[in-house]
Amino acid sequence: MPRYEYRCRSCGDTFELSRPMAESGAPASCPAGHEDTVKLLSTVAVGGSSSSPSPSSSSPAAGGGGCCGGGCCG
Repeated sequence: MPRYEYRCRSCGDTFELSRPMAESGAPASCPAGHEDTVKLLSTVAVGGSSSSPSPSSSSPAAGGGGCCGGGCCG
């Protein structure tokens, strides 16, 4: 179940709630009981590893530019 972050406008506290996506916009009370809360925009963290080619790698560096990788601009 997704977690959503909210901020209380009354006390300034931020808190998270786990709730179904269909209820993400529903009103949420802060832990102190205040009703005036706003859902915060959350960032997405994507896990994984990134491997960069080593300088001695024999693969060519990716060229780029424009919509087609630079092949039509030249």
